[in-house]
Amino acid sequence: MNADPSELQKFSDIAHRWWDPDAEFRPLHEINPLRLEWINAAIPLAGKNVLDVGCGGGILTESMAKKGANVTGIDLSEKALKVADLHSLESGIQVRYEKISAEEFAAREAGQFDLVTCMEMLEHVPDPASIVRACAGLVKPGGKVFFSTLNRNPKAYLFAVLGAEYVLRMLPKGTHDYAKFITPAELAQFARNADLTVNGLKGMSYNPVTRIYSLNQDTSVNYLMACTRPA
Repeated sequence: MNADPSELQKFSDIAHRWWDPDAEFRPLHEINPLRLEWINAAIPLAGKNVLDVGCGGGILTESMAKKGANVTGIDLSEKALKVADLHSLESGIQVRYEKISAEEFAAREAGQFDLVTCMEMLEHVPDPASIVRACAGLVKPGGKVFFSTLNRNPKAYLFAVLGAEYVLRMLPKGTHDYAKFITPAELAQFARNADLTVNGLKGMSYNPVTRIYSLNQDTSVNYLMACTRPA
């Protein structure tokens, strides 16, 4: 299975705080509106069949369902999925969750989705290229695939590891392994190898003074990539 047990345990240990906007997952709550609108601008979500790979506790998953999409979320953390299921029941927002790997799901439901998202996950798995291939296999011809991850360079280490985990304490220490960060060129190659066409790249920056995130052209730390499976 393309998963690191220590990574799964790390997120399972704090899964009960997934929906606390002031706890460890606060950055996900703060960047979610930006991710959501970026996706919705590229392909309006209403009425679409959507898959969220590595959905965790369901922050993005639920928000896409609120936009009118028919959403499925998959993850390998049982605790995170239980939290996602419970929050879905409390919010009344319908989402289908399943504990299954992206590769296994792709073998079962190939070409079933209008769009697939995989956010903040690739830097946590042993073989990110395999996840990209699975996402490409899950989307319909002409459909969209969206990724977000962390660039690998000294600035990314300074901001995403030292800054976020040790100085600002926005994330628990040990959240990220710098060696697993992925450059945009590497991710674009993974996408091309999976027969996806790269359509666009966006950077995401954090201002520690205003404590506000924004989308821009600076892909040196956090970045998002939009792809299409050719029709």
